[in-house]
Formats: sequence, structure tokens, C-alpha cells
Amino acid sequence: MNALSRLGLVAAALLAAGCSLVDESGVSAFEVAQRQLGIASVYTDTRTASGERFSSHSLCAAHRTWPMGSLVRVTNLRNGRTALVRINDRGPFREGRVIDLTPAAASAIGLSKAQGLTKVRLELLHAVSYHEARHF
Repeated sequence: MNALSRLGLVAAALLAAGCSLVDESGVSAFEVAQRQLGIASVYTDTRTASGERFSSHSLCAAHRTWPMGSLVRVTNLRNGRTALVRINDRGPFREGRVIDLTPAAASAIGLSKAQGLTKVRLELLHAVSYHEARHF
């Protein structure tokens, strides 16, 4: 597991617990910048729009418009499970879907490839200064 994946798991645990995420320097935290409801699907690919090699083991996702590298909290509305994913691809290209998840990200929210689709809430996370974060 690489450092970014470990950081994502730690961040996901903190966010799921309702905590602010503050880095070791104490200068930043995250707040929700945008929310979106819709259908998530599981996908596999060989290339991503960001140029990264696709990894089914990473906590990444494809979104049509949110910036590459964005952190997104994905909540499965059927079971309440959440995961923190990083946008590194574009899609989904099927009508009615708002996000495509790697198999690892889908598994983290309890979505299997066999199920294929689930209702989700997406929260685009935005970094804020420590001073702003204290006023959540």
C-alpha cells in the first residue's frame, strides 16, 4: 500500500468519525464544498484521463467535472458506508450515473461488481486554513 492510499484510509476514518482532518503542520482541514446525489458504478480501465495507470486497488474514481486530484467522500445510501476517493479520471459516460469507482473504492462502500450500481451521496472536499476550520 503506497503512502497516498494510507493517507486516504486515515483521512476516511477521521472523516467518517466526523472529525476535521488537520495535517501535521496544523494549517489545513477539509470542509464540504459541493454535494451531489446519484448512482455510482464500478469500472475498470487501462488508462485514466489524468495519465495515471489505472489501479483496481486504489481508492480512486472518475467524475465528469470535478477537478483532477479532488478528494471526494462517497457515501453508499443503502448501507451508510463511506470512502474517501481521489478523482483521477473522467466519466461516467452512462446516463444517470454520477461517479465511477475503482473496485477497491466500490468495495470500501459495500458495492460489489456483481451488484453494479448503488445510490450515493458525493461530497467534494475543499481544503481550508486552520483558522477557518476552527469555526466549523
